[in-house]
Amino acid sequence: MSLNRRTFLQGTSGALGLVMAEAAFTKLAYAQGASGTLRVAIAKPAGNLDPQSHFAIWAIQDLMFEPLVKYGKGGKIEPCLATEWKHEDGGKTLQLTLRQGVTFQDGTVFDATACKWNLDRWMGKDQFSWMNCSKYFQSVEVVDDYHITLRFKEAPLALMQELSYTRPPRFLSPKSVGADGKFGEPVGTGPWRQISADDTQSVFERYDGYWGDKPSYDRLEAKVVPDPRSRVAALRAGELDLIGGFWVAGLTPVEAKQLDAAGVPVVIDPGNVTLVMAFNPDRAEVLKDPLVRKAISTGIDRAAIAQALYLGYARPAGNLFSDALPLSGKQYDAPVRDVAAASALLEKAGWTGGPVRSKDGKPLTLEMVVSPEAIPGARVVAEVIQSELKEIGIDLTVRSVDHASKHTDMLEKKYDLGFFLTYGAPFEPFGTIVGLFLSTFKNDVEGKLVTDPVNLDPLINAAASASEDEVEPALQKFYDWLRDNDAIAPLIYVPTIWAHSKRVQGFSVAATEYDMPYENIVLAD
Repeated sequence: MSLNRRTFLQGTSGALGLVMAEAAFTKLAYAQGASGTLRVAIAKPAGNLDPQSHFAIWAIQDLMFEPLVKYGKGGKIEPCLATEWKHEDGGKTLQLTLRQGVTFQDGTVFDATACKWNLDRWMGKDQFSWMNCSKYFQSVEVVDDYHITLRFKEAPLALMQELSYTRPPRFLSPKSVGADGKFGEPVGTGPWRQISADDTQSVFERYDGYWGDKPSYDRLEAKVVPDPRSRVAALRAGELDLIGGFWVAGLTPVEAKQLDAAGVPVVIDPGNVTLVMAFNPDRAEVLKDPLVRKAISTGIDRAAIAQALYLGYARPAGNLFSDALPLSGKQYDAPVRDVAAASALLEKAGWTGGPVRSKDGKPLTLEMVVSPEAIPGARVVAEVIQSELKEIGIDLTVRSVDHASKHTDMLEKKYDLGFFLTYGAPFEPFGTIVGLFLSTFKNDVEGKLVTDPVNLDPLINAAASASEDEVEPALQKFYDWLRDNDAIAPLIYVPTIWAHSKRVQGFSVAATEYDMPYENIVLAD
């Protein structure tokens, strides 16, 4: 997976631009009888909805396909297509009781045979070896119609979380695949059944044979509206009911403020992703000194960054993970900028003079690499930090690159300072910890926040192999090492932003960015 999935500032749309967008916006076509229709904006066509593919909008797949277990608020694992589960043999065996009375939207019964057929499509395949349950998969056995046994070569880390992912673990009707095994139609067990899809919209009707609580409205239309200003204009004009969410149709803080001022309901969730600044001591020798790293972190005004980018919607970060996530460790307040303390730390480290400090005849200069395409707003943040570090005698240059170059530079460590985003729910905490910190785990997309084979890897491996009773204190040792060594600089917790029409009642943000927040909505027409 990629870190480049969060947008926290996509530029501003001023009053003139918004008025022009509303004036120029062509009304979206939607079915008559919209009183029973929820109209949701999506930024692009939904794509190939095969749960074992990697190209569709996650939230659209979430409408139709269900997992064995769901990831709930705060990381609670909740029953879905499995009602009970039991770990045996030190975690290498998982006994599952499947929900009875469930049918796919084509009438096919969901049972142990259908479950095994789905698991055989992806578990143990090289393509999905990034998931522990696939990497260590040994066998799946049908016990009876509603019981299966999963066996693994090693106990998979975060197994139940992995089984909650949108893809590949969600379940497809065996009849929706051709004789050649290729995906044909998107047919799942979920509450919504797709009835049409093209480049302009995907239309769903409520599946009245659904086993769980059914939506109170009978139709959902996902409208393709690529332009953010047009989405905002359509919502204000009453032609859309719901916009927002990174993976669905992103809404910037500026747009949210404009909608709020216009009386449109805006919902802010604290989010579960952290923007983190990385130090690269492999390229910049000066960053091997923890005093210098601490001085830089102390010299940054996180509250100002949060206000500038999120207009009051974001929180400054004091931890790698916020308390919205499970096993996030002891929570600390975000560091408060202290120019005098930062300067004193640099003096102690031997960097003196000014306006640019020096040591042994070498000036204290660093380069920050940013990509506004990969993380919109990154240039703004970098320039704020550049100005703040100048006050403590550090000459920071900012180099902007395109999306592809950012990936290359991060992987090849062609930066002194850089930005990373944590993975977010449902992948935490081990998704980020293993992906961005464990030196032996190959990460070909983002590179690493920091690695230390001698000191850090043993802590990660100990936490990864810890029992349920031991995992929290084991993780705390990892968090403490990061903090004690000022190995990273968490900056802000990135919020999730949604806005909806007044006809939408009961809206709440989903547990993850990969789920469509349709549940509990009542349309008040």
